[in-house]
Amino acid sequence: MSTLKRFPFLLLFLLLAACSASSVDSSATPGLPAANGTLPVAETEVPALPTATSVPMAFTVNGEGLPLEEFNAELERYRQSMAALGREVTDDQARQAVLDDLIAQVLLAQSARESGFSLDESALQERIDNLTAQLGGADALSAWQQAHGYDEAGLRVALKRSAESAHMRDQILSGLPGTMEQVHVRQILTYNEGDAARAKARLDAGETFETVAAAYDPATRGDIGWFPRGYLDLQVIEDAAFSLEVNAVSDIIPSEIGFHIIQVIERDPARPLAFDALLSLQASALSDWLADRRAASEIIVLVQ
Repeated sequence: MSTLKRFPFLLLFLLLAACSASSVDSSATPGLPAANGTLPVAETEVPALPTATSVPMAFTVNGEGLPLEEFNAELERYRQSMAALGREVTDDQARQAVLDDLIAQVLLAQSARESGFSLDESALQERIDNLTAQLGGADALSAWQQAHGYDEAGLRVALKRSAESAHMRDQILSGLPGTMEQVHVRQILTYNEGDAARAKARLDAGETFETVAAAYDPATRGDIGWFPRGYLDLQVIEDAAFSLEVNAVSDIIPSEIGFHIIQVIERDPARPLAFDALLSLQASALSDWLADRRAASEIIVLVQ
């Protein structure tokens, strides 16, 4: 059932990361930050101060700053995109979401440079030329830069940073396996313990799991499909599923959403990952990497 599966907020972020580093797309275009999840920013609030170059910064990560003008343009774009989707966000929520995205991009870019990745000038110019063509010419590019808070030098920096971060995302995600041990599970989910007890009594009396499950979920007869470790939102259900033998039935398992009884239908030690499972695991891997990187970094937020 869908109530047990993750709907990763990182979906767009990960899809963009999979794009070719040589193409100009959302992951390589400033003004279109990819969502990177809801990780909290390890930040130190201090009064906004001018930098040595007198360019106001929104934040610094390990001494590397992101211009306030670029941050404000991204913030406005985010607000407009949320409004277009009919989603209401507070000023604090919008600020935090944009900070999370941009700080993540800087962390990824820094790591790419540390690993030896370098975007040469010809490759960078090719990105700018492609962006110019995509927007409709030099005048359109100039208008786009103004709308997104870039001068020519700032655009080159942002495009280079975007390419570096995309490269690092690819490196992080490339280490994930294409196959994993998975189980195929049916469940009976009820919202009160009495119903769960009655369902369990029917099973104990000899009715098939599928028959009893159909009384609670006629559409799927309780079939929630195949999944690997790390895919379900409910750890208690995942733990139970991987501890059961094939055809075995669990006891009643309470969770924050109800009461579950599960049955393992099949088990495969090396089943190819379905697309949604792969995206979920990629989201987790990227979130974990960013959490570790944040913990090891000095992040100073200057924007109020």
